[in-house]
Amino acid sequence: MIKMVATDIDGTILGYDFVFRPAVKKCIKDLCEHGIKVVLVTGRMHYATTNIAEELGITTPLVSYQGGLIKEQGENGKVLYEKTLSPERAREIIKWAKENNIHMNLYMDDVLYVENDNIAIRRYTGERYIPYEVCNFDDLEIKNVNKMLAIDFDDAQKVTGWVNYLRDKMPELYIVKSTPYFCEITNNEAKKSCAVEFLRNLWGFKPEEVMTIGDQDNDIELLKAGGISVAMGNGTPGLKECADFVTETIENDGFVKAVEKFCKIKV
Repeated sequence: MIKMVATDIDGTILGYDFVFRPAVKKCIKDLCEHGIKVVLVTGRMHYATTNIAEELGITTPLVSYQGGLIKEQGENGKVLYEKTLSPERAREIIKWAKENNIHMNLYMDDVLYVENDNIAIRRYTGERYIPYEVCNFDDLEIKNVNKMLAIDFDDAQKVTGWVNYLRDKMPELYIVKSTPYFCEITNNEAKKSCAVEFLRNLWGFKPEEVMTIGDQDNDIELLKAGGISVAMGNGTPGLKECADFVTETIENDGFVKAVEKFCKIKV
């Protein structure tokens, strides 16, 4: 019996138009009413996830920064788990980005910093309604770095190159593409699998009582933590290879169909 559904957000339950389909909202409501814990597991910052949880009526702790932060909801929400980048590595990455003219998002203490107010950051935050601060990273005290995100909306192959380069140079970090245009850089224990396992143990659930579902390569770690792992029909080829089951696309309510199949509830 499934007792926990751990789900990615973008491309899994939230459409590319950044709107939730009615069937998905009803499905999540039904899961909660049946006593099944629904956990949002995302690369987003915590700040940009709270409004989604509120809209969906989800009250469980939120997993953000690829698994680098698990925090209870509310103004004074308790931090249950946190893994950050070392200041030394963060400075190295900042230096590399500057030398190669790469747009970098820097997240510290759940605040987003950028050095240039350019098209990349306006496109990124405009879709997610996230405030950001513009400053010279050299003027910041680099500490409590939740995540770094290198972006190029025009060249996905270039982003793949960044991932390969940084993995080779910094093998102790967790570096992954979360979309074709995003290179995510976090602590090696800031993985979706680590966060799901933490919550599963906290609540005393067995692996087979957990369903995980996602759509991108950064969800491979998420799927590893599920007794039942599901890839969206719109998922990457790499993710589908890791899944127990491939459901329909997000346009065809793939999340809902997976819930009906494995959670044994009629939505």
